[in-house]
This record gives sequence, C-alpha cells and structure tokens, in this order.
Amino acid sequence: MNRVKKTVLLIAIAPLILTLSFNHARAADIVGTPAANAALLVEADTGQVLFEYNKDAPQPADALTKVMTLLVAVAACRDSVVSTSDLVTMDPDAWVDIGPSSTTRNIKEDEEMTLLDLMYTAFTGSANEAGNMVAIHIAGSVDAFVVMMNEMATSIGCEKTNFTNPHGQYDADQYTTAYDQYLIYHEALSYPLFEEIAGTLRYSAEISGRSGEFTVTSSNSMLNPSSKYYYRHCVSGVSSAVLDDGTTGASYEGGHSSIALAETDALSLIAVVLGSDVLLLEDSSTQRRNLTESQRLFEYGFSQFSWRSIISTEELVAKTPIVNGSGADFVILRPESEIMGLLDNDIPDNAFIRAITIFSEVNGETLYAPIEAGDVLGEVTITRNGTIIGTVRLVASTSIELHRLQNIKNQIAEVLSSTVAQIIIWVLAILVALYAALVIRYNIIRSKRKRMNMEARQKLVEERQSPNQTHGSQKTRL
Repeated sequence: MNRVKKTVLLIAIAPLILTLSFNHARAADIVGTPAANAALLVEADTGQVLFEYNKDAPQPADALTKVMTLLVAVAACRDSVVSTSDLVTMDPDAWVDIGPSSTTRNIKEDEEMTLLDLMYTAFTGSANEAGNMVAIHIAGSVDAFVVMMNEMATSIGCEKTNFTNPHGQYDADQYTTAYDQYLIYHEALSYPLFEEIAGTLRYSAEISGRSGEFTVTSSNSMLNPSSKYYYRHCVSGVSSAVLDDGTTGASYEGGHSSIALAETDALSLIAVVLGSDVLLLEDSSTQRRNLTESQRLFEYGFSQFSWRSIISTEELVAKTPIVNGSGADFVILRPESEIMGLLDNDIPDNAFIRAITIFSEVNGETLYAPIEAGDVLGEVTITRNGTIIGTVRLVASTSIELHRLQNIKNQIAEVLSSTVAQIIIWVLAILVALYAALVIRYNIIRSKRKRMNMEARQKLVEERQSPNQTHGSQKTRL
C-alpha cells in the first residue's frame, strides 16, 4: 500500500514533521456547509485535520459501527483468540435484534461459514446477522462483544462513542462522532487484514449446505468503477448499505454515513460523513450525499494541500564568529533536519518567521576552533501568526581546523590581558626597578670606596717618595 511507503519516505527525509492548524473560516468558505450533520477530513499519516464540521457532535453510528466490529474481530485473530478458518454455525440469537428492513444474507440456523467469510459478509456485504454471528463466535454473546467494542473505543481515545450492537442498526443509545470515528478507522488501518477487507469491492463467500458461492459487494460505491459514485483515489471504506432494489438499508432516523480512505502519491486522506441524506433528483434518480460529500472533501484536500519544505538541511541560515580558525573567521550553520509541512497551497513561503539562537552568543562565550561538521551550535524556531510551528537544531556546515600559531599568539595575548598577569607584570617591574636601584647604589658605593682606596695608596706612595724630608726633621731635633 503506497500509504505505508509514503510514511517511510517522510520519516527518511523529514525527522520533524510539523502539524499545522488550518484556517477554519477559510476552509468553510471553500468547502461550504456539508450536506450532513457532521464531517471531517484528516491527513492519515500525521493526523492533521484539514476540514471539520461538528466533528465532536454525537451522531448515530449507523453503518460505521461495522468498522469497530471488524476491528475487534481482526484484533482477536491477530491475538489468536480465534482463527479466520474457524467454522461458525449460525446461532438463532444472531437474529434476535435484526429488524425487517435490515440488510441481511438470510443465513439460516445451523448453516456454517468460516469466520473470514463471515467478516467479509458482515463488512463488505453489510449483512447484519453476519455481524452478530462474528460477535457470538468471538465473545460468546452479542452483549459481551459490545463490551469489547466499547473497551476498544475507550483505549483508542474515543470520548463520545457508545455501541449497543455490532451491526449498526439504529439505536438511540448507539452514537459516535466524526473525530472518534476517524480514530477508530485510523487504528483499524494498522491491521493488514482490516485493510484487505475494507479495500475489497467484491468477495465470494460460501455457506455450507448451499450449492455454489454467493458474492457480496462493498457498500462503498466509491470503490466500484461501474458506479456513478466511483472515485479513482478511494482505496477502502464503508457506507450505509444499498439494498438490491437500490434503496438504502439504513434507517433515516440515523441518516446515512460513510468513512473512506483515498490516496494519491502525495497524500493519504480519511473522510468521515455522518448523518447525510439521499437526495431525490428531478429525473427520479437518487443521490447518496454521504458519498458525494466524501468526494467533495477528498477533492478539497488533494487540490488545496501539499507537502512543502519549510526549512531544509541544505540551507545556510546563519554564521557566527570563531577564534583560532584555520583560514576561517566564521562558522556557517545549517539545520540539522528538514521541517516538512502539509500546507494550504495559498500560504506563501514567506509566511513563516525564523528566530535563530546561537548558543555561544546567548551565553556570552567565545567560540573556538576546532569545530567538527555537525557540531550543534544553535537552533532555529519557525513560527507563523505567533504560533510555534517547530524547532530544529543548527549545526556547523563544515569542519574548521585549529590555526596553531594564531592559537599560541591568542593564548599569550589572553594571558597578558588578564588581571593576574597585569599584577604579576607590575610586581616584576617593581622588582626589576628595585634591583636596578640596588645595583646602582652598590656601584656608587663600590666606586667611592675604590676612589678612596686609590687616594690612600697615592698618599702612601707620596710619603714613601719623600725620605730626606723625614731625616732632616729628625737631625734638627737632635
């Protein structure tokens, strides 16, 4: 199924898939008021709501009840509670609450069918007694099966849904909402067996004791190429049944409903229509407006929305200074992952605001080399009309090596500019000055002493060079 392939692709190219709220008023202007009590259009892979009308208003569950019936059945098969090959014998209790106008296959008491054939007959063929047979076989009774249906609905997150029977015949206490029904169908699509049954147009089943096969045809005429309701993108679904005479089998008390999945290469859409009517046309033909409204919703979604890249990993969105980089003063930043959005085609590319945060600048820090490509250095937040759409990290687009010589110079300059270094320099300067003063004083004293010594020696020499004067003085005294 290409819906699964698309999901894998989106995960691969867009780790962060954003979910945008749509413009309700604008969507209503384009689509108008649906011919139904409630309607909903959702992108299946992301859960993004593209159109809504009374999506949380309780409505009769109608034929969409069979979605939950089949979901509980395929879950029981997966968990090996029962097997699709089980032979199921018609229990008279399966006819207890079946009204005269209900769609049936007139399965008689003691006739047998495989559980798989019963599931196709109940869902694809809209046979109400077959739905009850499935319920009795899995849970032992219809009432016990209904408990399982409601427990499953609660576990999925349905808040305004209640079931009282497995087939969808009108009951005032059996109701759902368009959004709850989407949740149920979305969950059911995760089961391959459900996908197979829900996407089958015709199925040939057998009843033991009867000769030959009988064929059931899907109530969802959008699957049928020969129907005027055929929709080429529709791949699965269920709607209010159409009887052999062309009339609808559901009671007008609940209106007519449908749920369907449609796909293109780009989108997977689920449309829910609850409480629609059958319109009598001038040529006496009828129009099942649950199906025509579903098609209208699909066309709106496929024509008005597309996946677009809001920010890609190839964009160079910011730069920040770097110190000690070899041949680079800046490091350029790019988004770590792509942000994809399912956007209204009328939204311009410049409708989104980018708020860029560089971690080093916010923290008042200096960014130093080396930097490796892919290092997380910041983030960018995308907003539109004040609403945050998504945030993605910013990483270095390339590696920047360390410039070693410049690094040494910068380290020296940084050390010299520090307060401690300044104090040390001043202390050293003072010590050098003191040392110089001491040296000068020492040299002065030394020079003075040297001069005095020289004078003393000179005087002694002079005295030694004058002996006669000394002897004469001595004779006179005699």
